[in-house]
Amino acid sequence: MSNLAHIGRRLAAAPAPAVPAPLEERYLSVPEFAAMLGTTERFPRRLVAERRIRYVKLGTHVRFPLSVVREFIAAHTVEPIQPRRRARRAV
Repeated sequence: MSNLAHIGRRLAAAPAPAVPAPLEERYLSVPEFAAMLGTTERFPRRLVAERRIRYVKLGTHVRFPLSVVREFIAAHTVEPIQPRRRARRAV
């Protein structure tokens, strides 16, 4: 058996790589993402540079799937806490 035939069978048996987001989904550009967050373009670009958010790179263009933006906002949302009631001291 040749070594190339073995490699070909192994590649054919390998599962297809998972697609991160469906193509029907809406993708946001850096300015659109920044406008959605109410910030400058610097913040989304920093998130990309620090690999803190999932993104799609198409040539020189960076795009964010809308679902990823929603997940990012949900993951960084801080819920308010209820203040503890203080017990009154007896006089």
